[in-house]
Amino acid sequence: MHSLITTKHVEDYQRDGVVLIKGLFDGYVDLIRDGIEANMNSPGPYAAENLRPSESGRFFDDYCNWQRIEQFRYVIELSPAAEVGADLMVSQTVQIFHDHVLVKEPGTSKSTPWHQDSPYYFVEGQQTVSFWSPVDPVSDASLRCVAGSHLWDRPVLPVRWLAEDNFYPDTDSYMPVPDPDAEAMDIREWAMQPGDAVAFDFRILHGARGNESALRRRAFSLRFVGDDARYVERPGRTSPPFPGHGMMPGQRLRDDLFPVVFQRNL
Repeated sequence: MHSLITTKHVEDYQRDGVVLIKGLFDGYVDLIRDGIEANMNSPGPYAAENLRPSESGRFFDDYCNWQRIEQFRYVIELSPAAEVGADLMVSQTVQIFHDHVLVKEPGTSKSTPWHQDSPYYFVEGQQTVSFWSPVDPVSDASLRCVAGSHLWDRPVLPVRWLAEDNFYPDTDSYMPVPDPDAEAMDIREWAMQPGDAVAFDFRILHGARGNESALRRRAFSLRFVGDDARYVERPGRTSPPFPGHGMMPGQRLRDDLFPVVFQRNL
């Protein structure tokens, strides 16, 4: 087990689906900042601006850029994130699924809607982990996660953040998006320093408040999958879509598209 975490981290992650890892990206914060600036200066094909014209601030996000932005690739290859991910997932192998940048400039009142990542993805399994790490100090604009929501019987309905319409035509398989604050759910959130990371299961319900502070809120995420992750069909185009992948239901993710970035010595 990596020295950054203990058995309690793993137990908490397995039970709650979310845990804070202090200092996961210490030593890589400047590299991530540089990568985010490179990403914003040269957005990829999936980049989005998530505000309407009447809304203040800026809410930028983009993903699947690690193969063209060298700073992100170095963080994936050199940081302890993949090994810590293996520990939390209790997995022998770790594959990179994708990277994600989310930037809320000062005075951005729009919140990140409550959602689960899993319904948007074409992968399912018990062994998944996302790391959400700010490169600016955060308090109220930190990530908010509903503990235990990775064990719910049905997934939450995926919606488009800006249009606020249903992501797939089939809605019967999903539960309506709950209001965790109104329903007094167990919401976990932490004040965080650059380099800290929240680790959460793909199935965890999560969101974030707007950024009303005078500071930028730049966050970098890495999504990893473990041994039991398998490709599944969804009732429409997934996000990210990864066109032309050619996988069939039940297959492990192709390691040429989703490389193994950590493997335990057997």
